[in-house]
Amino acid sequence: MKKNIYEELTNEKLIKKRGLLKSVSIGFGIIFILAIAILIYLLAAKGFKNVSIATLVPLFTLPITFVPLLINLSLLNKEIKSRNL
Repeated sequence: MKKNIYEELTNEKLIKKRGLLKSVSIGFGIIFILAIAILIYLLAAKGFKNVSIATLVPLFTLPITFVPLLINLSLLNKEIKSRNL
């Protein structure tokens, strides 16, 4: 079984890291929503045939970076909850 990487951190470092991960996840969420909005606008304005496949790359790469971030935030919250902070 894999060892929890957050067990050896102090309480202050856990809270600081949670704040950082929350901020980064909110930022990625906003960027993801903006990318979807821009893609919908481009599809509505130009039509699907005139839009390059490169336009879809950010839409597929953002979840790849967003999901591990949310998993780490979940692990961090579990460790904080186990310490009753």
